Amino acid sequence: QALRVAQDRLAEKRFVCDLGGLTAPFAPVDSLDDLEAAIAMIGSRAILKTNRMGYDGKGQARLNEPGDAVGAWNAIGRQSAILEGFVTFAEEFSVILVRGVDGEVRFWDSAANVHVDGILDTSIAPAGPLIEGQVPAARALARQIADALDYVGVLTCEFFASADGPVFNEMAPRVHNSGHGTIEGALTSQFENHVRAICGLPLGDTALAARRVEMRNLIGDAAHDWAAILSDPANHLHLYGKDEARPGRKMGHVTRLAL
Repeated sequence: QALRVAQDRLAEKRFVCDLGGLTAPFAPVDSLDDLEAAIAMIGSRAILKTNRMGYDGKGQARLNEPGDAVGAWNAIGRQSAILEGFVTFAEEFSVILVRGVDGEVRFWDSAANVHVDGILDTSIAPAGPLIEGQVPAARALARQIADALDYVGVLTCEFFASADGPVFNEMAPRVHNSGHGTIEGALTSQFENHVRAICGLPLGDTALAARRVEMRNLIGDAAHDWAAILSDPANHLHLYGKDEARPGRKMGHVTRLAL
């Protein structure tokens, strides 16, 4: 059920709204006529996203005025989609939890996420006062989602920190890129706790293992800087073994701990 919900953006938004969560305004789009009607309802400053298979900015087209409709519809391949209105927000953050077979839930410290060209660039924990003020409400919704799905394992929910409180963006029923810093930066990583949960083992402590944890993705040719990265003893380098560095491709990440 978690996959059915998370792999369909429209189903995901409806599921969260039914739980009382706050999302961007949205409308289903299955034709150009639908898109034009959705623009009339939501506004022309919006993002058109394919319902399935989009990630890291793929399968998306940005609209700024009504005349962008045809180009956006063609850009996503004229397939089933969702139009989401722009959200005014100050920062982005993740809530990453692990839920055991007995329903126990533990949360990692939320990280402030910075995206560049639609791709996660850095995740920093602690996230700072603005985000931390919205974490309790975001955690409450994330727990509701996990409980409603009877989910077992690591679940990630991404939020916008807005003047109206945390706005749900999307969920991932798995370990998440924004949680890679937990490998060195938490007492128990997201990967270990995922295995613990699905094996029915006791969950590990999710507390930070350092005063500050910064995870930075290595995109494209940035991975070639590995020697310079390792010259800082506070850095922990992870390369993914991909054979070709291409623009926009995640080749690894580096986590820096401030003790």
